[in-house]
Order: sequence, then structure tokens, then C-alpha cells
Amino acid sequence: MPHDTTLIGTIVAGLGVAFLMGALAHRLKISPIAGYLLAGILVGPFTPGFVADTGLAMQLAEIGVILLMFGVGLHFSLKDLLAVRKIAVPGAIAQIAVATALGMTLGLWLGWSIEGSVVFGLALSVASTVVLLRALQARDMVETEKGRIAVGWLIVEDLVMVLALVLLPAMFGDRGDEAGIGANGAGLLQSAGIVLVKVVGFAAFMFLIARRVLPWVLHWVAHSGSRELFRLAVLAIALGVAFGAAVIFDVSFALGAFFAGMILGETQLSRRAAEETLPLRDAFAVLFFVSVGMLFNPEVLTEQPLPVIATVAIIVVGKSLAAFALVRAFGHKSQTALTISVSLAQIGEFSFILAGLGVGLKVLPETGRDLILAGSMLSILLNPILFTLAVRRIRAEEPEAAVEAEGVNAPAPCNAGVVLIGYGRVGSHIGGMICGRGEGLTVIEDQQDMAASARAAGATVIVGDATKESILRQAGLDEASTLLIAIPEGIEAGAIVRRARAINPKLVIVARAHSDEEVDDLVRRGADHVVMAERETASRMAERAMLTRA
Repeated sequence: MPHDTTLIGTIVAGLGVAFLMGALAHRLKISPIAGYLLAGILVGPFTPGFVADTGLAMQLAEIGVILLMFGVGLHFSLKDLLAVRKIAVPGAIAQIAVATALGMTLGLWLGWSIEGSVVFGLALSVASTVVLLRALQARDMVETEKGRIAVGWLIVEDLVMVLALVLLPAMFGDRGDEAGIGANGAGLLQSAGIVLVKVVGFAAFMFLIARRVLPWVLHWVAHSGSRELFRLAVLAIALGVAFGAAVIFDVSFALGAFFAGMILGETQLSRRAAEETLPLRDAFAVLFFVSVGMLFNPEVLTEQPLPVIATVAIIVVGKSLAAFALVRAFGHKSQTALTISVSLAQIGEFSFILAGLGVGLKVLPETGRDLILAGSMLSILLNPILFTLAVRRIRAEEPEAAVEAEGVNAPAPCNAGVVLIGYGRVGSHIGGMICGRGEGLTVIEDQQDMAASARAAGATVIVGDATKESILRQAGLDEASTLLIAIPEGIEAGAIVRRARAINPKLVIVARAHSDEEVDDLVRRGADHVVMAERETASRMAERAMLTRA
């Protein structure tokens, strides 16, 4: 029976090769994004062997962009931005201006139009959300002053890029000729004015109507008790709002998805929405990076080595120096400036979106897109090395800063006898009972909202990744009597049990599990008691039934 396997072949090849290259990148301790881009090159039209369907890959990439921007909106926090606004807002805008000017200079030197050079410079000015957050999380720096400034800086960059993505099609969509665009300044202003009216109309609709309707729909679905229906509702909202924004208001998919995520991000269900859509967002994000890699022509590395070197220099050196100088100018320590400058020394998803849009509008030459892709791959490869060197420099110059760089935010470990890992649905009940009896409790939690709830209950809270030995020691595990592991992830719980047992052999460890296999694994790794929810529920229900019959 014949089948049309073009779509299936594109997805299988993209995900399969991306897995292999991503695993190799992880093994080499570099960002998996570099592996995904390399996978796109391998299945693209510029290398021998299997060639995936570029047209289908671009459509899959559009879904990836929608889900990426939806995720950015979910995590967008106006409160976090306002906390560091005095440095993040002017600093990010000034750094974007400097990087854009450097990129524009290179573009003009290569003989491109002014408009193409500006788009090229903008693409080099914005750091990758994925790379930056993963770099900070790997070193437990998200909750430090350095991390908060870097994240706030990134939010401002994202907002500027969202505005650029909205304005570029309106300004150049009807003038996409290769002879140069934008000669009629009045026409550009008129186009910009029209698109701003549309954006304002869309924003008004989202804040006045959708802000009331969408959370209500999501809460109604959540109360239905169907996890499948909840996941479907979140995806329908993300894709539906993005599509409606493009069709009705003539704005980009990206902006529609960003607003949808931002609206849902204000609800109490935002964390659950992020968790439920994370696998699909990750899968399509991978396909997005693969599709970008398919557009890259490796010949640019040999045909234009000097422009490639100049592009990387702008990203890694020029942009970083500008950020370092700006942070220092605002009175922050050199260690803070160094961390932020290194965090921004790479480019990623927004750069790809801008490059694709610029080429599609015939504003940016395809060579510019190749240079952006080459600059992204090389900067992502260099970023972990630069981060490691920066941390070593911080340790050498200011020993106490090394403590913060490892995620240690207190000079001495806690001394509570009971340590609880995870303050979710199960952990919050445990913590409430222990704190309610007036006993000391230390909670390890990596989510800010849950950490705040634990503090409000009276617990001492360590914000960080409990799988890291430094976090466990900060919680005073070597002196504690009991460790309660309330997180639902069996693999992470197993790693925690193993490290905890090595730190304190006399520790009493109680963990939770969801299957017999997890119980066996946790016991094998050193847990003293393992509670399986289904088994305990069955036992209690049977006891109640027997008491009733008696």
C-alpha cells in the first residue's frame, strides 16, 4: 500500500539526527542547540546524503516559533523586570544599539543595503533565551543578583525583538525588491503607523477580552479533572491565538503566541500549563533549530572566512565589552559585569527568526543569514568555555563570590533536623504538618512560587537543584537526621538518594514512588523507606471498607 512519507520522513530524520548530534554535544559539554543546528546541516540540501523537505521543515519551524514564543510569554514576569529595571532596561537598549551599529558597519562594508545591514545588526544583538537560561541554571545562578540582572536584560531584548518582528513585515512587506528598500521615508512611516494601530488593536483585544475569557476557559478545563483535555486546551489557546493574530489582526504568529503565553502566565495555572506543553515545545523547538540548520551553507566558512570571523567577534567580543562597560557604568562590581557580559556572548532563536524574516522580505541577503547561522553556532560552542573562565576569574578575584557562583547564598549551612525536597502538592502538606508542630524544617525547592509558600509556612528555604551536592550540603544534610524526598520524578530522586547517602550514611531517607520499579531503584540506591501513592491509597481504602463492615 503506497504512502506519502514526505512529512513523516522529514520529522523522523530531523528528530533522529538531532538526537544523535544533541547527545554528542551534551557529551562534549556544549549546548545541545549546536548539535541540533549541525543535524539540520546534515539533512539539508548543502550536504550529501538524505535531504529533508525544506518546505515542510519551514512549516514545522513556524509551529516551533509559536511554541517558543508562547513559552517566553509564560515565563515573562513584569515583576522581575521592574526589580532590575534601572539597569536592565537602559543597559539592554544601549547594548542592542552598540551591537546593531557594529553589525550594520560590517554589512555596509560587505556592500549590503542599509536596511539589510540594520536587520543583520539586530540579529547579532540579541542573546538566546535557551542558552542563557540553561547556562545560569547549570551553575545555580538564576536567583543571584547576577542572574536576575541577566534575565531582566534578556526580557528587554526579547521585547525589542518582538517589536522588530512586528514592524519589519509592515515596513518592507510591499517593497521586497533587491534594489534597496525604504527610499520613501513617508511610506515607511505610514506602514509603521498602520502596523502599530493593528498591534494596539490586538493588544486591546487581548487585555480587555481574552484576559478574562482565556483564564476562565483554562480554569473550567482544569476543574473537569481531565489532564488530556487541559493539555489540549493550552495548545489550542497557544496555536489558536497565534493564528488568529495573523489572520485577523495581520500581526506575526510570534506576537500572538507571546501574548497568549503572557495572559496565561498571570494565572495560577501557568506552571501547570508550562509543564503540560513542555514536551511538545521541546520537540518543535528542536525541529525549529534543525530547520534553521538546513538553510546554512557550510561553504560560507571557506568562501568568506573574514566576514565569519568578524561576525563572531561582534557577538563574543563587541557585544560583551559593551555589556561589561554598561554594567560597570551603573556601579555594579566587575564580577557582576563579567557574568552578564559572558551570558550575552551568543545568539540564538530570535536571531534565526529575524534572519529568516529578513531573507523572506528580500531585505537581508542569504549570505547574511549564513553569517548569522555561523556566528550562532560558533558562539554557542564558545559560550560554555567563556562561562567557565569567567567563574574562575570571579573565584580568583573575590573568593566569596565563588560561593554565590555555585548557588550558595548563605555563609553557613542550615541546621534543621528534617530536610524536605520539593514543596509541591505532596511536599506542601508535609511541610505544613511539620511547621505546624513548631519543628524546624529546611526545604529545597527550585520554583520561586513554591519556595515563597514554604517561607510563608515558616520553613528555611534553599532555592536550587537538589541533585547538586553543594545544595544538599547547604541544607545541612551532613548534620540532619531525616531526609524527605517529595518530588515525583523517580530518576532525580534516585540521584538525590545516592548523593545524600554518601554525604550522611546515618541519615534516614524517606522517598515517594509511583511504581514497583521506582521503589526497587530507590531502595537499591539507599532509601530507608519508600512510599508508593497507589499502594498507600489502596491500603487506606481497604482499611476504611473493613471498618465500615465491622
